[in-house]
Amino acid sequence: MSQERSDTLVLFGATGDLAHKKIFPALYAMVAKGTLNEPVIGVAFDPWDLAKLQARARDGIVNAIGSIDDKIFARLASLLRYVSGDYRAPATFEKLKAALGSAERPLHYLAVPPAMFEVVVQGLEQSGAAQGARLMVEKPFGHDLQSARWLNRVLHLVFDEKSIFRIDHYLGKERSRTCSISASPIPSSSRSGTAITSRAYRSPWPKISVSRAAAVSMTRSAASATLSKTTCSISCCCSPWSRRSAARPTI
Repeated sequence: MSQERSDTLVLFGATGDLAHKKIFPALYAMVAKGTLNEPVIGVAFDPWDLAKLQARARDGIVNAIGSIDDKIFARLASLLRYVSGDYRAPATFEKLKAALGSAERPLHYLAVPPAMFEVVVQGLEQSGAAQGARLMVEKPFGHDLQSARWLNRVLHLVFDEKSIFRIDHYLGKERSRTCSISASPIPSSSRSGTAITSRAYRSPWPKISVSRAAAVSMTRSAASATLSKTTCSISCCCSPWSRRSAARPTI
């Protein structure tokens, strides 16, 4: 069974609370276990420099686990890069494309509000940064069934289903369906690897720790191609957004 490991992690929303409280501690744990050696490119609007991003990451890790191993953190800090810019500006994605360099299989992690998913995916497609890439999106995946179906269609304009990961870092006391809504019903036997949760509850979705979430998506085996595809047929030309009307379709 062949495996192709993603060669760069791109973290959109790198200066936000989710990255601070959850993602950087998870990346630190992966470095400690030796499962993360690839560059991590943070992308956000804030006009920070790399040193400020590293300090933010360190603070989040200390708050999460109470202590930090300086040698392990130094390895994580050496992997970090930072791109500052507006997600609506093509120049931001040109800078990201330059930061990616020779990377061929980046993993784009969207730790941003759902309203920005479409904006970011469009920027990735138009800049060429989506080529050969995978996409990970954090919950909530839309705010209701119709918006989730629309969002699925948007993602499928650029990424194959086998290249999309929908992740929930925890669900709390109430069951959430936002991470398990898709454009067409997917049998529970085919859902493995599509959404990731860490909180134990009665659900057909696989349960996996957040520290393993990025590791799972960084390595996608050829068996992923057997995942049930979500049906989606939207007419498009060279750019999938160029012919879409301003009004959203009735789904």
